[in-house]
Amino acid sequence: MRQRINNSLKEAMKAKDAPRLSTLRLINAAIKDREIAARSEGGEATVNDDEILSILAKMIKQRQESATTYEEAGRLELAEKERAEIVVIEEFMPRQLSEAEIEDAVRTIVADTGAQSIRDMGRVMGELKGKYAGQMDFGKAGAAVKAALG
Repeated sequence: MRQRINNSLKEAMKAKDAPRLSTLRLINAAIKDREIAARSEGGEATVNDDEILSILAKMIKQRQESATTYEEAGRLELAEKERAEIVVIEEFMPRQLSEAEIEDAVRTIVADTGAQSIRDMGRVMGELKGKYAGQMDFGKAGAAVKAALG
C-alpha cells in the first residue's frame, strides 16, 4: 500500500498534477504522523496496511464533513477542492460494500459471535472493523447492527 502511494506520488510529480500531488503528500504526512506517534509510544515504527486504510478512511470522513460545511457557507470552490481530494484518497481504498453486502456481513458476524441483544453491539462492531476495515461505512453498519440486534 505504501509503495502504491509513493509510486502515485512520483507519477503526479512527473505529470505536474499539483492538486493530486498535494493530496498524496497529505496522505504521506498522515502516515508519517502515525509512525511518529507509534514510535513515541514505544510501538513498532512502521504502519501496516490496515492502519493505512484506517488513516485514509478518517481523511475521507474529514473531507466529507469539510465539504458539507463549505457548501453550507456558500464556499463552493472549497467544497469542490475537498471532493477532489476525496477522489484521490478513494483510489487507495478497497471497493466499498453495498448496503446489501453490509447487511449480510452484519448477519454473519451476529451469528458467529452469538450476539443477542444491543449490549453485544460493541463486540459485533469490533469484529466488523477487524474484518472490513476500509470497506464499509461504519455509521451505516452501526444502524444495521442495531436493526439486527433490536
